[in-house]
Amino acid sequence: MTTVGLLYPGHSAEGDYPRIEALLTGVNVPIVHTDIGEDAHRVDALLEMGAPARLAAGTEELRLSGAESVVWACTSGSFVHGWEGAHEQIRGLAVTAGLPASSTSFAFVHAVREVGARRVAVAATYPEDVTELFVGFLEAAGIEVVAARAGGVVTAAEVATWGPERVLELVRAADRPGAEAVLVPDTALHTVGCLPELEAAVGKPVLTANQVTVWEGLRLAERRGAWSTELGALFARKEWDGEVGEPAGE
Repeated sequence: MTTVGLLYPGHSAEGDYPRIEALLTGVNVPIVHTDIGEDAHRVDALLEMGAPARLAAGTEELRLSGAESVVWACTSGSFVHGWEGAHEQIRGLAVTAGLPASSTSFAFVHAVREVGARRVAVAATYPEDVTELFVGFLEAAGIEVVAARAGGVVTAAEVATWGPERVLELVRAADRPGAEAVLVPDTALHTVGCLPELEAAVGKPVLTANQVTVWEGLRLAERRGAWSTELGALFARKEWDGEVGEPAGE
């Protein structure tokens, strides 16, 4: 049994994680909910959401769960700090938890490399300014963003109400012929139940926040044998126009 510990802000789409757990063999995904503070996709609120004290509050519970790695399961609450700031955030988390640590933002970087993509499209629920920060984060990692769609949603609570049809609409609107993968960066969005449909619709890997978060925790725990055809190309070892690449450490 491999145990991946998650720090998840508030309550929105955490139901995706038991679904992933059920589709993988020998994987346990305990969740500790952190204080979300103000539910707003606004830069000042996001910076506070990912503050060290908020993350540190849940680390003892994760250690007691037997976690072998810990992932800050929040994209906007990590990339909003910028490339260097996001590194500093996970370094602090690793020291506090005493475990290998990462965040959903870095999970996207590693997952893009894993599926062999270099050019991506971004299908974000966020407002335009927050979406642009995610694009900048990806570009700092050497990933070319060929298109970005901003959904303009301000709160995680609203994002959590989206059904599969609306997610599919966003992914299709964001996709471009030059993109080798489509990224959906919001852990408040339910996506795990429709990953095969999303990939079938655009004919390429679709990487979603809750999916890549668990994959990143498994990568940190050096568990490379957890696969499921229901969890998209990232978990299926499926090749799209080339060989799957190895993730690079940060």
